Amino acid sequence: MYGVILAGGSGTRLWPLSRKKTPKQLLALWPGMGRTMLQETYSRLHPLIPPERILVVVAEIHEKQVIKQLPDLPRENLIVEPVGKGSASAMGLAAVNLQNRGAGDEVMAVLPADHFIRDEEKFRDYLLAAEEMAKKDYLVTFGIPPTRPERGYGYIHRGESIGEFAGHHAFHSQQFLEKPNEEAVRRFLDRGEYYWNSGIFAWRVSRIVQDIEQLMPDLYGSLQKITAALNTLQEKQVILENWLKLECQTIDYGIMEKADKVAVLPMEVGWSDVGSWASLLEILPADEQGNVVLGRHIGVSTHRSLIYGGERPIATIGVEDLIVVDTPYALLICPRDKAQEVKALVEKLAREGKEELL
Repeated sequence: MYGVILAGGSGTRLWPLSRKKTPKQLLALWPGMGRTMLQETYSRLHPLIPPERILVVVAEIHEKQVIKQLPDLPRENLIVEPVGKGSASAMGLAAVNLQNRGAGDEVMAVLPADHFIRDEEKFRDYLLAAEEMAKKDYLVTFGIPPTRPERGYGYIHRGESIGEFAGHHAFHSQQFLEKPNEEAVRRFLDRGEYYWNSGIFAWRVSRIVQDIEQLMPDLYGSLQKITAALNTLQEKQVILENWLKLECQTIDYGIMEKADKVAVLPMEVGWSDVGSWASLLEILPADEQGNVVLGRHIGVSTHRSLIYGGERPIATIGVEDLIVVDTPYALLICPRDKAQEVKALVEKLAREGKEELL
């Protein structure tokens, strides 16, 4: 099995710590973490997948940082995108690279570089189950049993049982639903047939290339031109010319919602996409008042809040369910239930041309 790590995300919901030049996957998000999220993801695949079978897809702007953070990754396994064009393009580029190496019949597991997984050994067991399924020609997506009515995630509605693989039960995928309304997600939670879409996948290389050819012909055409130029002096120029023409598209919409033999493998490993500052309140240990404190904090009547800072003390009085993030670049304060809207704030800064804050 090959591992493909997608390290091209922007991490805008973790602004102001996560910024264009240093997005969240390249950061150690909290004291004591020791390694960056990319390094954690890379090591999570060991010892199941050795470095020579791990590929990392990265935006050109972050190439040097990835090389520095992953010194034992073979340089030919670093796949550079000129600009981000969505998960479908990134996964397709990795697939044709593997196919070009003669690995068309092998299974590739694809995972984002910026997720948190508590039980890494159990996660590797799920990867082995997905490998079994992929060898039977399934496109496998990993589903997370929801623990709350979260509107920020996509959902997968499971269908009939497929059976057990490496001791884990799997189902046909019936429907993908992108960020439903609050009434719908509460109904999903009650029914028990719906899962959060983790954004982690597994399939045979030749199977995903075939589906791209059938369902995303424009992307397939560009990938074929790129394949013909791999390992030539024209490789970088051909990738650039074809990449800029591509539509930005997710693998969910481009392939998973339309393909045959799509399966969902429910996975319980203590997963989080660390998709907002509020997620740290679920991942990290809290004090007696339910606060997660990273930095220096002086609090009176402060409850269920994230206090994230550095050497400068943060003082709070009479607040609850609050996010406070203090960095040298900016100070962010928002209600805990509005943490997902940080992305809208970043978009506003971009529209106003405040590049120095991005």
